[in-house]
Amino acid sequence: MSESNTVERILDAAEVLFAQKGFAETSLRAITSRAGVNLAAVNYHFGSKEALIQAVFERFLTPFSAALSERLDEMEAGGENITLERLLSVVSVLAMGSHGTDPRRAQLFFRLSGLAYAQAQGHLRSYLRERYGQVFRRFLRCLGNAAPDVPPMEMFWRVHFGLGATIFTLSGMDSLRDICKADFGADLSAADINARLLPFIVAGIRATPPGQS
Repeated sequence: MSESNTVERILDAAEVLFAQKGFAETSLRAITSRAGVNLAAVNYHFGSKEALIQAVFERFLTPFSAALSERLDEMEAGGENITLERLLSVVSVLAMGSHGTDPRRAQLFFRLSGLAYAQAQGHLRSYLRERYGQVFRRFLRCLGNAAPDVPPMEMFWRVHFGLGATIFTLSGMDSLRDICKADFGADLSAADINARLLPFIVAGIRATPPGQS
């Protein structure tokens, strides 16, 4: 087995088990058993469980952040008026396409993202801030320019409300689609759901701040 294949097997196993059981509840032995490798392979390639968690996120976020930076460059170089709708649409398309051709892999990542907020993973937040902070700060500046009437603190909350809605919807998309089909007889695709989610988030970001008429 090649080193690259070993790394991918470990990451694939860790990604699934972390999403199913959580970070603290998933042991390295469970990961090695699922991946079909020994514990020494995990220690050799990653060094620690924390580094493995970071690598799981890096596998998704590195191509996503590179693609986002490239798209922002293109839009700014072309003199495009970057509206809120346009900006969030670009992010949505890139997020769903940055983890291969299998949409279930993206759903796993969104579930992991929710766990990163819900469980104590300070090392991960510090790592992501250091590794991807520049591109995400740039995105937030574009977001602020697209919604100049929203104060910075309100934008902070609205971004996180939007993230919460996105993580819940996309990580549970299969279940939500089944419920929708059972209750309304409508078999919606991922694109159909995104088409409903985006205007919801845009409206939430643009809503009048509390205390203002």
